[in-house]
Amino acid sequence: MKALKLLLKTILCLFALVGVLTVALILYAKSGYLDINIEETTLGRLDERVELLRTAGTYAADSVEFNMQSIADSAKAAEIRAYFQLDTLYSAEATTWEKTLAIAKFVSDNIPHANQKAQPTRRDAITLWEYTKTTEPAFNCRLHSILLYELLSSVGITASYITCMPKIEESDCHVVNQVWLPELRKWAMIDSDQANYATDEAGTPLSLSEMRERYISGEDIWYHPHYGKATKKKTWYYAYMAKNLYWFSCWETLHFGQECWDENQETGRYVNLVPSGYQPYGIEVSEDGTAIVTSDARLFWAAPQ
Repeated sequence: MKALKLLLKTILCLFALVGVLTVALILYAKSGYLDINIEETTLGRLDERVELLRTAGTYAADSVEFNMQSIADSAKAAEIRAYFQLDTLYSAEATTWEKTLAIAKFVSDNIPHANQKAQPTRRDAITLWEYTKTTEPAFNCRLHSILLYELLSSVGITASYITCMPKIEESDCHVVNQVWLPELRKWAMIDSDQANYATDEAGTPLSLSEMRERYISGEDIWYHPHYGKATKKKTWYYAYMAKNLYWFSCWETLHFGQECWDENQETGRYVNLVPSGYQPYGIEVSEDGTAIVTSDARLFWAAPQ
């Protein structure tokens, strides 16, 4: 009898353990990091989202003038490098892409994704880092991208953070970084918020523009969750990025402290890259040129000067 009771007790403990592990797995999956199909409704709309890209107007040169650039102040760059001890994250012989991955992983490992309750008015790298220690431990993709932009810029990597927008207005979009790889003479997307990047079949990092074209053409995209092993599975992230590659927004000129609103500084103007014939929502093109709408992809994605 005692043996039977002990057996039943053991079985109940095992069921409880399985229940706890199942809940933990579900919560982890919902974080967006687990490479499984966790949102059937999102993944089920993949074909619809790709079709929106395929039927969009083409890009074409126009008369809108702008010059995308990033400016790094050397004194601020030195302060950021010292504060984060960035030179300890990679070897002196590391390539631009290896440095990028090391810094992005540092950000992702220390700051998970969340929609923060308190909006920081200062959005520079050091203040954002301290925000996670004193206010909230995590924040959204925009703050992730601002932080990563400043870290990358401080070590001499030409970078930008770009808002990736869906065709139809909704409450969700995504912000990621792009870095210029001089060794390959091309841009590459890096996402510290969701710890991911994209490559082609040869393992070459893809830019946002190349990703968009591959969705349209039907070519495979290999995503690297947790910056690890490549997968071309049609996961949640695969469908999510298909939604957010319809049009793009970026500051024309980027610099440290770009969005430190408490300083009431001049922030410049936004450039919005859209397919021909598309009117982006929420954008009012003004006479003073504070908001630019263009279909000139060649100029928007130009190599840094």
